[in-house]
Amino acid sequence: MRIGSWTLPHPVCVAPMAGVTDRPYRRLCKALGAAYAVSEMAASNPRLWDSVKTARRLNHDGEPDPVAVQIAGADPDMLAEAAVFNIRKGARIIDINMGCPVKKVCSVASGSALLRDEALVARILDRVVSACAPLGVPVTLKTRTGWDRDSRNAVRIARLAEDCGIAALTLHGRTRCDLYAGEAEYDTLREVRREIRIPLIANGDIDTPEKARHVLDYTGADAIMVGRAAQGRPWIFREIAHYLAHGTHLPPPTYGELREHLLSHLDDHYAFYGEHTGVRSARKHIGWYLAGLPGADTLLPRIMMLDGTAQQSDALRRWFDERPAGDALEPALSQH
Repeated sequence: MRIGSWTLPHPVCVAPMAGVTDRPYRRLCKALGAAYAVSEMAASNPRLWDSVKTARRLNHDGEPDPVAVQIAGADPDMLAEAAVFNIRKGARIIDINMGCPVKKVCSVASGSALLRDEALVARILDRVVSACAPLGVPVTLKTRTGWDRDSRNAVRIARLAEDCGIAALTLHGRTRCDLYAGEAEYDTLREVRREIRIPLIANGDIDTPEKARHVLDYTGADAIMVGRAAQGRPWIFREIAHYLAHGTHLPPPTYGELREHLLSHLDDHYAFYGEHTGVRSARKHIGWYLAGLPGADTLLPRIMMLDGTAQQSDALRRWFDERPAGDALEPALSQH
């Protein structure tokens, strides 16, 4: 699959997730087999570009290309300015967020709220593509099937995107009003695939290699994007890529591999965020990695109380020291 001049080695990608897909996490996912990763969304408002949070989101040091940055907003000119600003910061692909369902984004008419104003969608897409084209940077779009189930307009949005020069479309199989409840549906994605020629990336509830194969076959999409299923399970990308290529399963990771990936992730995470923020923001990742593992239920409450990065990583090392490094995680636990 191609996005502009970039060719992806296989069709398994990381979905942008606020508070999750920071640079350390993207680097780990790419190292464990993800073909492509999009940053968590960056604000289009220039007044926020100097904030600590946004500055971190714009830091791509050491991240393998193509660096893809997602921007969010509702003003076409501001979004175009944000796109160019991020390109100067190292972005090789610009992704526009029209899929985020959370209230604080939709309440300012950004994210999936834009699906209720197709004319504005067209102006945004045209303006951002026009700003990026002279710099040789492709623009992609991530969106949902519609605002609610009575107003699914993904096919019209997809045609608009193609007409405006969008290089690839990622479609989550839920409406905004569905949030993350229930099950994603793929009939709309299948219909969109029939209507456009640009690459389509399927997103929503893809959590196993078999599910990835089914979604690709059913929808005709060119690639799949994994989000929540990769939280605490970054090896899912190599598992899916291997299954799609060979039809067989890789063995589950061992405790030794889990230790290596988790501690390496934490080292990068601490260095990125610093002591105070690092130890606190790491807690959710540790919880995801260890969820369901024997003995983790007594460790995790202690981990959540520690206020130092060294204490946090030392507690994990001691916990892993008590477990045989060569023992495999049970498949059900490696896929929690």
